[in-house]
Amino acid sequence: MKKIRCAIYTRKSSEEGLEQEFNSLHAQREACVSYITSQKHEGWVLLPDHYDDGGISGGTLERAGLQRLLRDVDEGLVDQIVVYKIDRLTRSLADFAKLVERLDAAEASFVSVTQSFNTATSMGRLTLNVLLSFAQFEREVTAERIRDKIAASKKKGLWMGGNVPLGYEPDGRTLKIVEDEARTVRTLFDLYLEHGSVKAVKQQADRIGLRTKARGGTEVKPSKAAESARNEPVSIDGATPVLGSDEIVIADCSDGQLANQSAKGTRNAAGNLPFCRSHIHHILANPIYAGRIRHRGQVYDGQHAAIIDPAIFDDVQQRLMATAGRGRGQSASGSMGSSLTGKLFDETGDRLTPTHANKKGRRYRYYASNRMIVGDGNADKSKAASGWRLPARSLEQQLSSAIQTHFRNRLPVDLLIDSSVDDIGRIRDLLDGAASGKSARKPEAVLSCIQQATITPGKIEIALDGEPVAAWLSVQSKAINSDAMSFSVPFQFRKRGVETKLIIGNDQGQSIDETLIRNIAKAHQYYNAIKHGQTFEEIAASESLSKRRILQVIDLAFLAPDIVKSIMQGDQPIGLTAKRLGQNPLPSDWQAQRRIVATL
Repeated sequence: MKKIRCAIYTRKSSEEGLEQEFNSLHAQREACVSYITSQKHEGWVLLPDHYDDGGISGGTLERAGLQRLLRDVDEGLVDQIVVYKIDRLTRSLADFAKLVERLDAAEASFVSVTQSFNTATSMGRLTLNVLLSFAQFEREVTAERIRDKIAASKKKGLWMGGNVPLGYEPDGRTLKIVEDEARTVRTLFDLYLEHGSVKAVKQQADRIGLRTKARGGTEVKPSKAAESARNEPVSIDGATPVLGSDEIVIADCSDGQLANQSAKGTRNAAGNLPFCRSHIHHILANPIYAGRIRHRGQVYDGQHAAIIDPAIFDDVQQRLMATAGRGRGQSASGSMGSSLTGKLFDETGDRLTPTHANKKGRRYRYYASNRMIVGDGNADKSKAASGWRLPARSLEQQLSSAIQTHFRNRLPVDLLIDSSVDDIGRIRDLLDGAASGKSARKPEAVLSCIQQATITPGKIEIALDGEPVAAWLSVQSKAINSDAMSFSVPFQFRKRGVETKLIIGNDQGQSIDETLIRNIAKAHQYYNAIKHGQTFEEIAASESLSKRRILQVIDLAFLAPDIVKSIMQGDQPIGLTAKRLGQNPLPSDWQAQRRIVATL
């Protein structure tokens, strides 16, 4: 008789009752042991190892006990997993499918001692899927109830747990001021009002020896409110998002870095350190110090006492926003920065946020869909992957050029109301000077005319603001025709990793590909030679090329006529290049060619 090695897996979603001498995990194991014993005649043998997860949801596979069990399954040490109920293993249909696939690969299986059905039959598999669907539904409904409870409690101004902010200590469902720490908070606000810069506040805080909140190495048991709130984005310096609740204080970090708290809320013995700029900004922007509670972008009056006068706090917020706006829109030297800040949106309505990367000492600016930057625990990664990440300089230059082209095209027709010949001539000279780079006007002046630009696949819809347009053209605002203040411009794009490069307009940046045209001509030459009886080897020898190269080029002789015509006119997709066709030949079927070219 074959021996079947059985491992028992137990799980409990909450930590409540785990401290008892006999708890739910013990009860589950006892039932599983009895079941394995009853199957002794089938060769079932209980393995001595315990695989337990206490206080962890079944909505995730990231459980220490389960991961250790799966490693043993992969190593061939376990033949059968025994659980009390299916939902002890997982409450997610998607995760269950992964587990089944992994067990099948290791030639292992599982059994539930309280739910008897045969997964070898279609009815058994249907029963299993129904049970798992209800388990997942129960988990999601519970999560919704918790989120609703947190939202209702925060609307009433209650503090729902989490890391206690500097200046306060817990007092039931509210906070009580710790005067020694509150003095530090007031000092930071006073320093900001005096110097107007987070960097200067840090320097002064270091000089006078201000320190972060001291935290011991104790185990914190945050409420479910805190666990949910950890998935809320909190703005740092108005641009860089981090995860945390209003109550979470970023206590231990160096400049530009944040200290992460574990999912269980375990605090390492830390704190009592110099402030970093991120932490200072978090304190200055945290409404809890004005006696308020923030939840998912909404701010409510709290039931705790304020450390900072609300009027002073609001003044600080205005200054922080003004500073952040200057930082993103213009560099310290006054050169053009991210001039499209707050004006760019994608087809989903998501704002494109300025961001940057540094490589080998050079700074590269981008505009990225906000969902690619701000993540949360419930975020759909496929949605984030569908976002845009566009090189800022190229986009700004091409939009500026597109606006000037639009003005030039509409000028003789209806850009201005009752325009004179002199006005048309003067504005044409202005546009020609801007296009040639001879104009003394700064390029960001053109982009300031944009009220909103929406990027959708294949085109950009641009809405202009009449006041800035009139100022740029040096005419009265009432002379601008409002009908000419909106237009759309087509674009083509090329993906390179997560970055997308746009080519705006029908012929903007596009030129005739002489190399590709020359290769097409060569392809027809080689094809005619083949029809006249020459071999590939003979053609290669006469052209002083390899046979492989001849085979690469000759495929171009079978391009669809309309594709060849677009190449000759320079209208082909930007991704259709000689190099691309050499590495990825198109099929001989013309319809298939057109489908592929349409995606480039």
